[in-house]
Amino acid sequence: MKKFFNYINSEVLIKAASLNTANISVKIIAGIIISKCIAVFIGPEGMALIGNLRNFLSAIQSVAIAGLYDGVVKFISRTKTNIDNLTNTLSTVFYFGFFSSVFLAFVCFYNAQYINELIFLNNDYEYIIKVLAIVLPFYALNMFLFCIMNGFSKYRILLVINIIGQVLGLLVTILLIWQNKIDGALLAIVITPALSLLITFVGIIFRKNLVPYIKITSIDFSVLKQLSPNMIMALVSSIAIPVVLIIIRNYIIAEIGIKEAGYWEAVNRVSDYYLMFIYSLMALYILPRFTQIDSKKEFRKEVFSFYKTVLPIFALILLIVYLTRSFLVTILFTEEFRPIEDLFGYQILGDFMRVMSMVIAYQFLAKKMFAHFIIIEIFLFVIMYVSSIYLIDIFGLKGAVMGHCLSYLMHFGIILLIFGSSLFGVLNEEGIDDY
Repeated sequence: MKKFFNYINSEVLIKAASLNTANISVKIIAGIIISKCIAVFIGPEGMALIGNLRNFLSAIQSVAIAGLYDGVVKFISRTKTNIDNLTNTLSTVFYFGFFSSVFLAFVCFYNAQYINELIFLNNDYEYIIKVLAIVLPFYALNMFLFCIMNGFSKYRILLVINIIGQVLGLLVTILLIWQNKIDGALLAIVITPALSLLITFVGIIFRKNLVPYIKITSIDFSVLKQLSPNMIMALVSSIAIPVVLIIIRNYIIAEIGIKEAGYWEAVNRVSDYYLMFIYSLMALYILPRFTQIDSKKEFRKEVFSFYKTVLPIFALILLIVYLTRSFLVTILFTEEFRPIEDLFGYQILGDFMRVMSMVIAYQFLAKKMFAHFIIIEIFLFVIMYVSSIYLIDIFGLKGAVMGHCLSYLMHFGIILLIFGSSLFGVLNEEGIDDY
């Protein structure tokens, strides 16, 4: 694992650690404050509806940019010294993202009533969907600008933009919740991502020399062809889980109650906070490292090194979260949310299994095992839905977190079956056994 710490010291800390640590820290602090405001001013019922909107927005934003973000960042970083390739890349991605987001905005706007019934059930927040549709192209443009700066390694500018955006979003959210309660919270969710565009424009102005390279005549569909595997994987990953979470939450509302759905959303929020750090660490180290690996021996070494060094620390953090769950409920929410204490055990165990499987599953992305990745994601989607619904019928609300735990346990098991020979098989005499 020495390579891990060397990489962190020489690459991550210099180029992206500030973005990784400071931005996520601000995001978590802002999330905690917002969760407290929602708990105080709105309660569990509002928390449930907010959870549905957050999941829907997450999925629709990914569709709006067609899952292009990660692939484009890598593409720009590789082609930034080649003017022709850079022009084709920027032009193709910009216009494709623009037209796809505008098309999706029209779809959402003119189907607002239907979408409202899907995510808000018997509540009438059709105007929230229409506002979301209006700001969706601005979000897509903001993500395109982020792609450019990330591709050109403008980490400091990204750091500043992210922090200012988080602070601005926090202030707007608090103000809207204070003035309009649930309506304000829902409105804040859909407009704050677009507000970041104003800040991003200030950052991108330093790269205004890139504007001449964005030409409609330079659209090259071969760029989309090269990016398509990443697009498909990103779309499947970013749509499947939010959709199944909405379905499960709606089932809880229908069968148990909207207040209980709010409790489930609350424990999911806590889970999101600590998972942010471990996911960012894996994205910064595991994925780039797996891309460089061309042998089972090195793959095995990196996986078990992560398990021996980082995973125990993560397990300790989870144990602390579990032991202090009563205190966390007091800090993050209100006394009305006290029932969520019973949900932490299975949720934390499921998150631990989730991280264990994700470490290995990054090999799908690194080695472009697209079919495997999509099949596994669909399997996770189906098993999470089936197990959660079945266990909710038997155990009530606790069945939702039990389903979460069981889903990732089975996901981990499938991952081990696929990579079993790489992790536990006998290597050849040289110990390399190339892929």
